[in-house]
Amino acid sequence: MSKDMVLIQDPMAIFAYLSAIVGIVFMLSTIDNRFLRTFFRYAPPLIWMYFLPMLSTTFGIIPQSSDLYSFLSTYILPAGLLLLMISTNVPATFKLGGKAVVLFLAGTFGVVIGGPIAFALFQGMLPEEAWRGVGALAGSWIGGSANMGAMIEAFHTPDDILSPVILTDTLVGISWMGVMIALANFQDKFNRWNGADNSTIKQVNADIATDIEKNIKPLQLPQLFGILGVGVAGSYIIRVFADMDFIPKSDVMNTSTWTFILITAVGIALSFTKVRNLEYYGASKIGYLGIYLFLTGIGAQANLADVVQAPQFILMGAVWLAIHIICIFIAARLLKAPLFFVAVGSQGNIGGTSSAPIVASVFQPALAPVGLLMGILGNIVGTYAALLCGQLARMIAGG
Repeated sequence: MSKDMVLIQDPMAIFAYLSAIVGIVFMLSTIDNRFLRTFFRYAPPLIWMYFLPMLSTTFGIIPQSSDLYSFLSTYILPAGLLLLMISTNVPATFKLGGKAVVLFLAGTFGVVIGGPIAFALFQGMLPEEAWRGVGALAGSWIGGSANMGAMIEAFHTPDDILSPVILTDTLVGISWMGVMIALANFQDKFNRWNGADNSTIKQVNADIATDIEKNIKPLQLPQLFGILGVGVAGSYIIRVFADMDFIPKSDVMNTSTWTFILITAVGIALSFTKVRNLEYYGASKIGYLGIYLFLTGIGAQANLADVVQAPQFILMGAVWLAIHIICIFIAARLLKAPLFFVAVGSQGNIGGTSSAPIVASVFQPALAPVGLLMGILGNIVGTYAALLCGQLARMIAGG
């Protein structure tokens, strides 16, 4: 669709539109109505944070690309994540054990083997150098966009391959996130079927929530400005520091990656200080506001009309993701792991630092930082795992 045909083009107007979507959806979800309660139980508000902006782009209400979307990912997302991290109850979180990491690695294995298998199945329908796109998509599906950028450079992915790969990444990846969010309503049933002991997760979540309930205080202007100062100014200072020349950079360890790593470290450090008391005034809630706005920007960058341009890539991506899902659920079955660990393990791979905390918070509201830590782990292992995946696809292609 031509840019001139888009109804809303001014970045501030787009921001107002996306903010209205967030506000209206969440207000509707709080109305005491039987139909709405049932509706949002099976289609939680976060799904609509993606889907409604996607529909808006498809029907020409807002553009598929805008400076606003870059602003949301560069500045608003880090601010929201920092506010989440300072609210972390680290001692309680460590009680969860190591199953989340094992499930994450099982998901990584599924991505590494799934790419070459799906590529082999659809190779006859794909362009000659499509294996280079497999390497790029593997980077995104093991850690996020920073790793994808590195793999694009490593495999010299051409533009005509990259465009459908990005579309596949957006549509297939977002669809899986929506499924995971919806599955949160069935985690108790899954855990009973799987013989999983979810008591530790529930206890940790309850302990953290109880601590907040006992100490919650009404939000007043000094604390509000304190929260905004820590989140916005703190994350900006961290980004500026991450961009300095003495910080070692590479294709993967770029400014964005360092920003997320430093935000995690600084946020955890601050959680042991009195700064964490800002959580009693609602710091994490304001953090979530920033993250939800970021998610609307992600949804707005996908256009459902583009599916017809690359159906073979979409199909390959769907088979690939299915292999990842099979691997992580087999691991969950063998370990008798609860669905929460499946969710954060999968999204730490497929979604990375941006969406893993969101999915974690839907399952257990107080445990969003666990999702962020899984996303950081994805940044670390993603380079090597994606390189291996791309090389396997290259071997299949005979390159």
